[in-house]
Amino acid sequence: MSTDLTAELAELRLTDHHVHSALRAHPDSAADLAGFLTESDRPPPEHVTPFDSQLGFAVRRHCAPLLGLPAHASPEEYWAARSALTPGELTERMLRAAGVDHWLVDTGFGTDRLLSLAELEDRSGGRAHEIVRLESVLEGVAAGTEAGDLRARFTEALGEAVRHARGLKSIIAYRHGFGFDPKRPTDGEVTAAAGRWLGELDAGAPARVTDPVLLRMALWAGVDTGLPLQLHVGFGDPDLALERCDPLLLSGWLRAVEGSGSDVLLLHCYPFQRSAGFLAHAFPHVYFDVGLAVNYTGAASPAVLAESLELAPFGKILYSSDAWGPPELHYLGARLWRRGMARALTRWVDEGEWAAADALRVARLVGRENAARVYGVDRD
Repeated sequence: MSTDLTAELAELRLTDHHVHSALRAHPDSAADLAGFLTESDRPPPEHVTPFDSQLGFAVRRHCAPLLGLPAHASPEEYWAARSALTPGELTERMLRAAGVDHWLVDTGFGTDRLLSLAELEDRSGGRAHEIVRLESVLEGVAAGTEAGDLRARFTEALGEAVRHARGLKSIIAYRHGFGFDPKRPTDGEVTAAAGRWLGELDAGAPARVTDPVLLRMALWAGVDTGLPLQLHVGFGDPDLALERCDPLLLSGWLRAVEGSGSDVLLLHCYPFQRSAGFLAHAFPHVYFDVGLAVNYTGAASPAVLAESLELAPFGKILYSSDAWGPPELHYLGARLWRRGMARALTRWVDEGEWAAADALRVARLVGRENAARVYGVDRD
């Protein structure tokens, strides 16, 4: 039974519903590569390396064989074998091994270093669909805008940006946290907040929107499009205050947008995956994943995946990798997800709690079918 489930999941083609593109060029050094294996933007102490982590060990265990190395090859051996390939060869090898048919790609961060959507499709053999980041659109229209015109200019720019997009994303968790007023802001509130923000920009501040009124404006405009709306939740880099990222703080806003026609997708959620599971259980328009947490918890990720299956209906859980940069992360997200799901499902089947057919059906729902329905991408 175990072998059957593992083999079936190994062949399951996936939809990665939240991901970034892969690096266009190799990292400059082994240390540079290691820097992609942490969410921290601070240099580690001299005695610490990101290779000594669950993610670092997972790269050496699961990605090394794709380079012709034994599992658990040293970081030095890994870097040498990786460097012997061209960026194109490495990326194609890793992305095609991921077994992903559809990539839903957040194009709002670091795209100057990454492959275009067309290039990602060519290297992976899958389809790439754009997810538009709300804050990037808002920051893109700030220059030369009067405070009273900001809302209209943003709405117009967003309408243009989503013409070919499958969904939207917000990083309000990073910029403010979830303890915001759930109501749609008034024109007067927006104009006043815009005046403050644009004044700061005129004084030389970076074009980075953090005002909760403007972030709420962007969220509500996203809801008005009717497109699926992704929200980063939980674990990330030190730019966020994790204590303000518990998705339970979103309950008032989720009630306010219920019935709007826009689905809300809570991304990553660690260590709040059980809170996210409750929200997906309680609200018909809420979905979630544990994407980023799977790569970063590595060998411990089966426990995280099992927790994601505790409370939420299985039609409300999705697969994602949140990979950004090295193509190892795109492959590893899929590899660890298949492995973790197989372990959790096999245990329940072997204990007689689940039928094998139901286990495979749930794996298909989470791995591709739920995303196909939410985003309208083809199942084939």
